[in-house]
Amino acid sequence: MEENYLLAKWLNNDLSATELAEFEASPEYATYQKIKTHSAHLEVGAFDGDQLLNKVLKEQKPAPKVVALFPKWLFRIAALFVLSLGIAYTMYHFVSQTTTAGYGETATLELPDHSKVVLNSGSTIAYKKWQWDTHRNLKLQGEAYFRVAKGKRFEVATSLGKVTVLGTQFNVKARENRFDVTCFEGRVKVNYKDQQILLTHGQSVTFENGIANNSITTESSPDWLQQEIAFHAEKLQRVIAEIERHYNVTITLKNVHTTALFTGKIPTKTLDVALQIIAKTYNLKKSKVAPNKIIFEGK
Repeated sequence: MEENYLLAKWLNNDLSATELAEFEASPEYATYQKIKTHSAHLEVGAFDGDQLLNKVLKEQKPAPKVVALFPKWLFRIAALFVLSLGIAYTMYHFVSQTTTAGYGETATLELPDHSKVVLNSGSTIAYKKWQWDTHRNLKLQGEAYFRVAKGKRFEVATSLGKVTVLGTQFNVKARENRFDVTCFEGRVKVNYKDQQILLTHGQSVTFENGIANNSITTESSPDWLQQEIAFHAEKLQRVIAEIERHYNVTITLKNVHTTALFTGKIPTKTLDVALQIIAKTYNLKKSKVAPNKIIFEGK
């Protein structure tokens, strides 16, 4: 401890003459003297704190790592979901809604204003839900019965003609070159080419080859809704076509040459009865060569 005390005083040149003589006589003095001599030549530059700070600030800092709260794939799924909803909304409101009744079937649908439509076999109807309350327009292929709720103009367009109503019950049939309209309630306006006819309750009109034929009905709805097909002075070929459509069968006429017109009713639920009526009426031989294929042959 004493030695360290003297060393400190010696380095600061604070030793008395007696202490200096005693320190120089110590065995370690020569070593201390060499250290002091060499260290006197060392120089330490001045410390510049501002310069060091600027240097640190100028160093490129690594960009902070951002941790996503949700993975990217989740956002992709959400985007696809929103896109799907948009497409579904567009399809539902802007694209035509189509309903078809296949052969041997009927189809019932309710429109946005609660109007009812019943499609007969082999018929199709199309409409758009967008702004339906002010644009009640439909396109029909085949035959359909309508019970229209009161409201704006209700229009049924076919390839042969157009029917316009406000609120009523009516039947429209457009097949090949024949256009039939029957009004069961209220009034309907029928447009066929350049002709326009107004029908009221119980009135019917048939356009064929440009000729209009009017008739009266006492029925409250079409016969086909009661599982019957009513014909009045109808050609055999048209009667056969209706049976094929309602029963989803194919009927072939062989050696049948007749111009006799058929008036009566054909059931739409029992094929054998329907075929027997035709066979007896026209004196034909019936052959069933397959479950859905029938041949009528003249006797």
